[in-house]
Amino acid sequence: MRLRLALALLLLASAARAAPAAGPAAPEAPAAGAAKPAPVLLANHRAVYDLSLASSRGTRSVESARGRIVIDFKGDACRGYTMQTRQVTVLESSETGSRTSDLRNTTFEDGDGREFRFKTASLINGAGSPAVDGTASAETDGLKVRLKEPRRDQFGAQGPVLFPSLHMRRLIEAARAGETTVSAKVFDGSDDGRKVYDTLAVIGRPSTGPSTGPATASGSERDKPLREGALAALRRWPVTLSYFTPGKGESTPIYTLGFDLYENGVSGALRLDYGEFAILGDLTRLEMDKAPARPCTP
Repeated sequence: MRLRLALALLLLASAARAAPAAGPAAPEAPAAGAAKPAPVLLANHRAVYDLSLASSRGTRSVESARGRIVIDFKGDACRGYTMQTRQVTVLESSETGSRTSDLRNTTFEDGDGREFRFKTASLINGAGSPAVDGTASAETDGLKVRLKEPRRDQFGAQGPVLFPSLHMRRLIEAARAGETTVSAKVFDGSDDGRKVYDTLAVIGRPSTGPSTGPATASGSERDKPLREGALAALRRWPVTLSYFTPGKGESTPIYTLGFDLYENGVSGALRLDYGEFAILGDLTRLEMDKAPARPCTP
């Protein structure tokens, strides 16, 4: 189990519009007299989400869940984007007992969304799993992935495939344009580093002002750092992002991530749905870079 963010969540995160060109497409020239859309600027930040059980169903029901996700996101379209994620989750079940997972993931994506490096280490109940370490490139003829660990290997995937930060920027672009659905193939180096996912994002209507979402299980306000300061007035959209196994035509996603997507790439109202159970993420701490994000000038 892991957070797929590149959302960053950047989380979230982060899709191509219908039938995109292979690799990151060059922007179209605006029509005469038309204003050029403002570039999407992802904010450098550190976010901490405390986890709790939202719902449980199925024969092997989860009776309680707790944990934490910490995301450090830095970079820009000139230097590229680095994201470090750690997710610790403790699940309790009378059927299967206690299970503690500790996932650490580091990625780098260049500013054009063409090159991607990823490394993941994980522990399950204190026992280490094989590390995943590799690189990927989005080329004109598709995705190329080269793995160093758990063993040297390489593979490819046809068609345009997006990496997490570019995926996030495409989602924000689509939301700004009033689009309600976005589909894309996404590679984030998760699991064994060999999976490319079909994704579908459903984008709701924009809103501003402090979030009025439900309180946490303890009754406190959820996502408190997003209810104050400049972020409270920033435009956001509710997003449901579903992941599917490619080519199988499944109607049920293998994983669904729900979140409020803020225009600077920060995410709130986090909900991770794994099918038999769902987990809420309450943003309890948020540290924003004091330097404002700037567009990349060649």
